[in-house]
Amino acid sequence: MTTLSAAPAVPEIEPSPGNDDNGGMPVWSTASPDTVFHDDNIRVLPCLPAGSFTMIYLDPPFNTGRRQERRTVTAVRSESATSTAGFKGRGYERIRGDLLRYDDRFDDYWEFLEPRLVEAWRLLADDGTLYLHLDYREAHYAKVLLDALFGRASFLNEIIWAYDYGAKARRRWPAKHDTILVYVKNPDAYHFDSDAVDREPYMAPGLVTPEKAARGKLPTDVWWHTIVTTTGREKTGYPTQKPEGIVRRMVQASSRPGDWVLDFFAGSGTTGAVAAALGRRFVLVDDNADAVAVMRERFAGMPGVEFR
Repeated sequence: MTTLSAAPAVPEIEPSPGNDDNGGMPVWSTASPDTVFHDDNIRVLPCLPAGSFTMIYLDPPFNTGRRQERRTVTAVRSESATSTAGFKGRGYERIRGDLLRYDDRFDDYWEFLEPRLVEAWRLLADDGTLYLHLDYREAHYAKVLLDALFGRASFLNEIIWAYDYGAKARRRWPAKHDTILVYVKNPDAYHFDSDAVDREPYMAPGLVTPEKAARGKLPTDVWWHTIVTTTGREKTGYPTQKPEGIVRRMVQASSRPGDWVLDFFAGSGTTGAVAAALGRRFVLVDDNADAVAVMRERFAGMPGVEFR
């Protein structure tokens, strides 16, 4: 298990009002029950207290172009000698300006996602970890901007989730993977417990001892895992549902029993289902009525979950 301790050099982010000015939203605290919010996450997040979550998993829409509510958030990098430099040591606004010159479509998407990631940074505990799940269209842009927001030293991993389903392209290599960017709040004090992670079979068991083959190996940063099958026990019918096995690895490694886990693009509620099964607490947010209906059914047998 990795648990380090030292004061980090982090971006200085203007805090949101939190519970002091909740705009009519119900007050939530870590004394609350497991909670599902049916609302736009940009309204809910400022009402949650800072530093409450050991792990945040986000699976946002992949640059849908849909009109979204925007909120102005200020992010200022520290210029002190102890601060963590952003990408190539450049300031936050300069990075944004450079990226916008390369892709005019990115502006609208980042205006949607950026303030939510600023809130994610605020809500992470000092030993907390963010997992941002994207596809190949946006992952490289998000990586550069997260470097600026969190600091390059806070980048932990780029996880590749590889699968094999769907149509086969004939004029290019078929795209059969998603990217999960992993950033920690404090690069000197984050929680990571590799011993808690489920092991997987060796791809060439004959090359290791029988004892090692029986035990299995720790996953690397490339995860071969099937999608949620149409006949599988996990299937909820939600179109973008992610498999529990993918989220389970993150929750096992980056949180402890009793810790709070947050997912504010909750969809079918897989993060909450996994968190509960592993003895963690959870907050889920989604503004899609269909998603909330799926979660109500999924958590129907789970006492104590509050829907707001």
